[in-house]
Amino acid sequence: MSLPIIFDLDGTLIDSAPDIHGVGNAVLAEEGLPPLTFAEARSFIGNGAGAFVSRMMAARGISEAPENHTRLTKAFIARYEGAVQLTRLYPGVEAALDELRAAGHPLGLCTNKPHAPTLSVLRHFGLDAFFATVVGGDTLVVRKPDPAPLRHAMTGLKARACLFVGDSEIDAETAQAAGAPFALFTEGYRKGPVAGIPHSALFAEFSDLPAIAAAL
Repeated sequence: MSLPIIFDLDGTLIDSAPDIHGVGNAVLAEEGLPPLTFAEARSFIGNGAGAFVSRMMAARGISEAPENHTRLTKAFIARYEGAVQLTRLYPGVEAALDELRAAGHPLGLCTNKPHAPTLSVLRHFGLDAFFATVVGGDTLVVRKPDPAPLRHAMTGLKARACLFVGDSEIDAETAQAAGAPFALFTEGYRKGPVAGIPHSALFAEFSDLPAIAAAL
């Protein structure tokens, strides 16, 4: 069997920052607060919806009282599931998934995005059929960079090893903790330079990914 491949979602397969930006600003508007800039919203992505809301609250001076966080997270997630209108696939994603599947690579997904919005966006783009297992940010009690979600996705593929494909420091840390090789997509939401992110391979074009997978 070819090496199983597990993907991150936001910043790796899809550019969802415009929709996440809009959802955050809709929540802030209900609070009578000024909107986030796009750069702010993009920088808050990566650790799941709860972390995004925490960063948004801090940026707009909202008290971090638990009841505030719970209320705003609920409002955020209620809008998040249907927020797909501005989201785009990165160029070449579907063709690369087709090629990888044809080469016999079992495919899975491991994201910090909540499970329901994850399924919604996969179905929107017709990508759900590619993935034999989907692990969301609320599937387990922990999220990336804890290795448990990636290992859970591996279990879903009946695999003891995998290539993890992601775009961020969080994804690199997850792969390291799980003992998996990591392919870094350089055009996503990383916070720092490529040189500072441990990786087994890197790519800027999805057309290069099948060759990377075949070489590992």
